[in-house]
This record gives sequence, C-alpha cells and structure tokens, in this order.
Amino acid sequence: MTRGPDGSAGPVAGPSGADGRPAWEVLDDFERFSQVDDVFNRASWDPEVATDEARRFFASYREPLRSWRNASGFGQRDYAIRNAAWQVVDVFAEMHDADDLRDGFLSPLTQLRDGPEERFDLGTPEEAAATVKQVARTFGADLVGLCAHDERWVYTERYARRADEGRPVGLPEGMTSVVVVGQAMDRDLVDTVPSALSGAATGLGYSKDALVLLATAQWLRNLGYRAVPSLNDTALAIPLAIAAGLGEYGRHGMVITSEYGPRVRFGKIFTDAPVAHDRPVEFGVTRFCESCRRCTNACPPGAIPSGGPVAVKLNRSSIGGVRKWSVDGEKCFSYWAQIANDCMICMRVCPYNKDFSRLRHRIGRRLAGTRLRGLMLWLEGRIGYGKRLRPRDWWAGRDSRPT
Repeated sequence: MTRGPDGSAGPVAGPSGADGRPAWEVLDDFERFSQVDDVFNRASWDPEVATDEARRFFASYREPLRSWRNASGFGQRDYAIRNAAWQVVDVFAEMHDADDLRDGFLSPLTQLRDGPEERFDLGTPEEAAATVKQVARTFGADLVGLCAHDERWVYTERYARRADEGRPVGLPEGMTSVVVVGQAMDRDLVDTVPSALSGAATGLGYSKDALVLLATAQWLRNLGYRAVPSLNDTALAIPLAIAAGLGEYGRHGMVITSEYGPRVRFGKIFTDAPVAHDRPVEFGVTRFCESCRRCTNACPPGAIPSGGPVAVKLNRSSIGGVRKWSVDGEKCFSYWAQIANDCMICMRVCPYNKDFSRLRHRIGRRLAGTRLRGLMLWLEGRIGYGKRLRPRDWWAGRDSRPT
C-alpha cells in the first residue's frame, strides 16, 4: 500500500474486492491534479467543454431564466427554489470576485478573524479530536472525521477565472491535519432528479457547509491554531473523506456513508491543531458495487463504468495514477449542461440511498455487506426503490415511493 508523504497510510477505500485489491488504490505513477483541468473550469477556457449549453447552465444560477424547459421539475418555481438554496454560499463566493478569488470554489473561505498567538491546550490528541467533532456537530455538521494532511490531494494550482490562468494554491505550510465535515442532502429533493428542484439539495448542502466550516475554523483560530476552511477549492475532498473514515468509495465516484449513503456534500478545514486521526471504514461497499450496476445502467450519458476499478486517465479532467472506478467527467457535465442542472440520477438509484433511521434499511445495509448482497439487490428491485419522486408531488406534499 502506498504511503503518504508524512509516512501515514495513503487513503485506500476500505476492503478488498473479489480480486483482492481495493476500490481506491494510489499507484506509483500518481499525478497530482490541477484545478485548471476541473471540468467546470474547463467550461471557461476549453472549446471542447465551453459550449453554448454550458454557458446557459452557469447563467441559470445567476439570472432569472426567460424561458423554462417544457418538462416536469423545470419550471420557474423549481429554478427559483434551487437558486435560493445556493444564495448563502453564492454570497461568499462572489465577495472577492474582483480579486479573482471565488471563496469556497476556486479559493478558500476567507471571512475569518485572526486569533491570539498563545494556544489553548486541547489535551491529548484523542481529547482534542473529540472536542473538534463536538464543536463541528454543534455548528451543524452531520458527519465529522479527521485525517492527516496529505499533499497529494492538494491542487498543484488554483484556477483564476478572470485572468484565465493557474496560480499558486497558497495553503500555508505546517498544516498537519484535515477536519472533514459532511452535510446530508435532502432525500426527497434528491429523489426528484432529473429536475431543477433537485438542485436545491445541492445548494442547501453547500450553504450549510459554509456555515459549519467558517464557524469551526474561527473557533480553532480563537484558540490560537491555524485553520483554513475549504469547500470545493484547494484540494480533492473524496480521498480526504475516505481517509477520515466517513465512508467508502462507490462505483459512481462518490463516497458512500453508512449514515446517508451517497447523499453527502463534503467540506474540509486544514489545521495545525494536534488531533488524533480516524481510520478508513469498511462495511461492504466494494463487494456490493462489484455486483450492482444500478448507477451505470441509469446514467443517461453513459459516464459510469460497468467493469472493475482500473488505473486509467479518461481525459484531462481525470486524475492519473489512481486505480478506481472513474466517472467520465466530460460526459457527465455535458448532460448537466443539457438539462441546465446537476444530475444526481446515480445518487437517486443507488441502493444505499435510504433513510437509515429505519430498522429495515439498516438490516438491508448489513445484508449488502455479506454474501447475501444478491438477495438485497433482488429485494431492492422487487420493492421498487430508486423510483423518482415526481416534482409536482413534492410541491403537493405527496409521496408514492416505497419507504
């Protein structure tokens, strides 16, 4: 197993598959990723991605649409609630736009005060970790995990959109740990996908994340520690969430958590606070995803692989030197642009997309981690989970899905 630059075990997503290898494995030819090559940023400079549909997609989040798609879930009230859900995080993102920063997306959140020079003693690393988690949950985090800082996942450069160039990331040296927080996405909204209405679940997750990250980072700074709150900026969140023990890697390229399945938005705080680190978890996702192809079969643009994990760089928006299930970001984003909203069909149909407060779903999750996973898949199909909630039913407060 590859080790990180600090000597800690590199993030490998939980258990081995049928071939004895993990679903996420860092190889010797690993290449760090530049934020310039992120598919959303390529929509600003790369003719292959920067289509008229892509420009309409981004504009729909900022401007009232003059025309509405003639489809359920794409009316004015659907776009209105989606854009309203993004409002809080958009305020932060646009605050320093004139300086070619985009807080939370192209650069870290910056609305913070300096703390004292003297550091408060948080006790042992284990005590400090428990306190950090308690505070983050108090501020609203649904999930919290801690892992070692690993330079491999930090972008080689950040994208400055106005200047259309890569610039230094600017993360201070000496950061030893990462606090990874997760916000659960509203299941009912997610289940209306494809729809503009479903996009409200994404925006709300980011807006809540911004509050948790800023408040938790400021608390650490108030105690004399350095803390840099980050949403989609600075570093890749998925490998950090895996290393922090928040879930396992799934076929659809998302982290599957035991509490909320794939319905989680992740943020992170880089810090030098002396905290103990969590370890990756295992509850059977790798073997289950080897058998299940619900997301592959449901993906409209065919962006999700049907085979096993492989080390392949699909295009410049893929990371190199990691053996995993790799979603084709170009195909995925092309569909987003087509419907003027993020898709999430793979999230909706995922058998882990359940309300795990219900005993029967916890039993199903346990079955999924055993040799009876085939039975769980069969029951899934018979009962009809993954069914779309019609947007008009959501607005009317009706629900015909199996519970």
